[in-house]
Amino acid sequence: MSKRALTIGVAIVVAVAVLAVAARSTGSEPYRVRAIFDNASAVVVGEDVKVAGVVVGRIDSLDVTPDKKAAIVLRIDDRRFTPFRADAHCTIRPQSLIGEKFVACDPGSSRAPELRRIEHGPGKGQYLLPVRNTSTPVDVDLVNDVMRLPFRQRLAIVVDELGTGLAGRGRELNEVIHRANPALRETDRVLATLARQNRILARLAEESDRVLAPLAREREQLADFIVQANRAGQASAERRADIRRSIARLPGFLRELRPLMADLEGFVDQATPVARDLNRSGTEISRVLELLGPFSRASVPAVTSLGRATERGRPALVSSLDIVRQLGDFGRELEPLARDLAAVTASLDRTGAIDYVLQTLFYGTTSTNGFDALGHYLRARLLVNQCTDYTATQFSSCIATFGPKSASASASASAAGEARAARAGSGSGTGAQTSNVPATGTVLGGLLGDQARAERERALRRLRANARQGSPALRDAQPLLDYLLGGDGR
Repeated sequence: MSKRALTIGVAIVVAVAVLAVAARSTGSEPYRVRAIFDNASAVVVGEDVKVAGVVVGRIDSLDVTPDKKAAIVLRIDDRRFTPFRADAHCTIRPQSLIGEKFVACDPGSSRAPELRRIEHGPGKGQYLLPVRNTSTPVDVDLVNDVMRLPFRQRLAIVVDELGTGLAGRGRELNEVIHRANPALRETDRVLATLARQNRILARLAEESDRVLAPLAREREQLADFIVQANRAGQASAERRADIRRSIARLPGFLRELRPLMADLEGFVDQATPVARDLNRSGTEISRVLELLGPFSRASVPAVTSLGRATERGRPALVSSLDIVRQLGDFGRELEPLARDLAAVTASLDRTGAIDYVLQTLFYGTTSTNGFDALGHYLRARLLVNQCTDYTATQFSSCIATFGPKSASASASASAAGEARAARAGSGSGTGAQTSNVPATGTVLGGLLGDQARAERERALRRLRANARQGSPALRDAQPLLDYLLGGDGR
């Protein structure tokens, strides 16, 4: 029983809470707007109040103001369209063909302040929408009734007496006309805006002539543009799903594009001096491009021939791919050697070793190859001994034989060597002789005759004299330079 009683108690509490919330929501005061109109004919209580074609409330009541205006109380049930702003506007429109009316309203922009709340007098607690923010269009049937009798006669009387009745009240008449016809009021606003922008309009008219004149000259192209734009519009309509997806992806693309544009801005800042320099060089660049025209035309045959040669040489290039690969492998294997060779050549060039080698070759050549008044000669030492002349008789002291040496020849050669050594040690003769150059008077004197010995002595004296004087080529460098550099030798 306790559990059942607890359950019943909880249900009662929930029901009471729901009823309280419903009563509170029912008892909450709706948002009411007291709209003042010049005329509210054919408007009845309970008709719709619409915002952008959507029903947001009802006409709550009708009243007449002390200055003979119609006051329509609008009850706004949809709180999403409240509060009304100071720039709100309401107008009476036909609901159907049978003459029903509804009130179409624009709540105003969020930048404007809210409507003023009525604190005292008629409509206390409501929000006042003044007559300048309302309009009452004239129905079409009333306009048509003017053409029928007796309304036509009555209108004539009103027009005749209008001047007398409204004398001195032009401002009030202007306000009534503007409030009675919203089109006139909007036209007045447009004209006021145009009056403020008269200079801009004058410049627009002047510049529009400049724009329209080329369009008139190119009207065929303009007509074709319109036709092509129509085709483009049709194609775009066929791909509207893809275009819709592209537009949906556009925000993400723009977010990713922002860093790129920042980098592009930095690039533009850095490229500005370059562009400025290019601008200054524009004349020279244009002249170069103009001069390149004849060169380009003249190079057409060469380029054509190069193309034909390329077509013919393509098989050879394809066939040489294996060789190129092998050369590539060879080059990779040769890289260490080339690196070492480069270091060696760099070292030789840095230390001047090449110059030293060339100087050694130069001076070595000039030191061995002489030149005098008679011609070139080779600097050498003449060994004069018993083996100098060719003889049919073999001397015991001459060992330059071409056959095998006999025992007697070897013995005689040993004896001759001992005799030369003994003479060299004793220092006989005019000067010391080398071991391989025997004295002329001892060996050659016994073998040759007196005439031959005298002639040889004269030749030896002449050679010694020439050797003491030196080479004429070394005393005068001109013959040597003629020889080395290709002179005529004179």
